[in-house]
Amino acid sequence: MGRRGGLRAGAGFLVLGPAISALLVVTGCDRSGGAPHTAPAPVPAASGSAAPGPASAASDAGLCSRLVAHWSRRVLGSGTYGDYQSMGLSNGQYEILRDVVDAARVAQQNQDDTQVDKLIDRQARRACTERYRDGTPSGGPWQ
Repeated sequence: MGRRGGLRAGAGFLVLGPAISALLVVTGCDRSGGAPHTAPAPVPAASGSAAPGPASAASDAGLCSRLVAHWSRRVLGSGTYGDYQSMGLSNGQYEILRDVVDAARVAQQNQDDTQVDKLIDRQARRACTERYRDGTPSGGPWQ
């Protein structure tokens, strides 16, 4: 005891420490006997859909072309580029974006918006198809 009749500093910890530890152990127990928790089973795919597996080169190229076309239009509208990672692009896709935007800026000088949109789609599709023709590019996640 301390000089004034109370518990010494630190003595409270000696009493509360084991009590808190016991409480944590008890509340951490699972009612099902401690079996580990597992993630819920995935929802089965709709009938008639393709079997799950690695993404094909065609779907990678399609995703790339949609992303590049989308961001090309945004860059043309704002006049500024963002960070390729904030756009969800790899470094290689960002290079395609810059090429597509450069071509679209030239086309804007003497073509209407519909023709520029078609050019963006065409250039993005062509460059992304070339990039993914043999599957996913290698060389690191940023490539």
